[in-house]
Amino acid sequence: QVQLVESGGGLVQAGGSLRLSCAASGRTFSSYAMGWFRQAPGKEREFVAAVNWSGGSTFYVDSVKGRFTISRDNAKSTMYLQMNSLKPEDTAVYYCAAALSTYSSWSGRYSSTAPYDYWGQGTQVTVSS
Repeated sequence: QVQLVESGGGLVQAGGSLRLSCAASGRTFSSYAMGWFRQAPGKEREFVAAVNWSGGSTFYVDSVKGRFTISRDNAKSTMYLQMNSLKPEDTAVYYCAAALSTYSSWSGRYSSTAPYDYWGQGTQVTVSS
């Protein structure tokens, strides 16, 4: 069992930056591949970024490439999402997720919600134009 708590959301103007954090507890953090997802009102939850167990491999949805950076600190059991050059279309509730999966199971499906076993409660990000 693992508990995930997101923080760092808020209201920011277009072009601004925010840094989200996801603090994990309950199990060895490095046992999990991690991901960030977001859900805007009336829309399905969508993949934003993912990072493998060591932090050495990262993946992004095309719409955030070059603007967002995912990272993790296994010693602190925390994952981050640095968001720069924010746009109004980035407005959503952002969720972190943890996957206790094998490499072969996760690596081909990291952008799907399916391999993720645990989810945080979400943090609201609002970008004003």
